[in-house]
Amino acid sequence: MAFDAGNFLKTPDLESFDNLKKEELVLLAKHLKLDFRVSMRKQIIKNLVIDKLVDAEILGEEALDLKVENVDAFKLKQLELEHKLKLKELEMKETEKIKELEMKERLEMDKKEKEDELKLKELEMRERLEMEKLKLEMVKEESNTKVKSK
Repeated sequence: MAFDAGNFLKTPDLESFDNLKKEELVLLAKHLKLDFRVSMRKQIIKNLVIDKLVDAEILGEEALDLKVENVDAFKLKQLELEHKLKLKELEMKETEKIKELEMKERLEMDKKEKEDELKLKELEMRERLEMEKLKLEMVKEESNTKVKSK
C-alpha cells in the first residue's frame, strides 16, 4: 500500500513516524510544502519534518527526541542559511508586490484627482460662459430699451 501523507497526518503517532522510510518522509515533506531537496540525507529531511509537525502542533514536543543529532553541523548550518535566504527572497518579493500595488493605487488616485480637477474647471468655464451670455443679453436688452425709448 502506498504511503498517504494526508492520512498519516490525520492520526500521526511517533512510532510510525520514526519508522518512515526516506521516500515516505519525502512525500510527507512535500505534503507539508517544506523547502528541501530530495538529494538531502534522510536525517535532515526527518529533522525538517519534525520541526514542522511540532511547530504546527501535529506532534507533541516529545517528537523532538526523534531528531537525529549526528547530522553534520556544517550541513545543518548551510540548510538554515538556505532557508533564511529563501525567506528573505519571499519577503522581498512580497515587499515588491506591496510597493507595486501602492504605486498603482497612487497612480489611480492621481488620475482620479486630475479627472475631478478637469471636471471642476469645465464646470467653472461653463458657469463663466453662462454668466457672459447673461451679461450680453442684459446689455442687449438695455440697448434695445434705450433705442425704443428714443
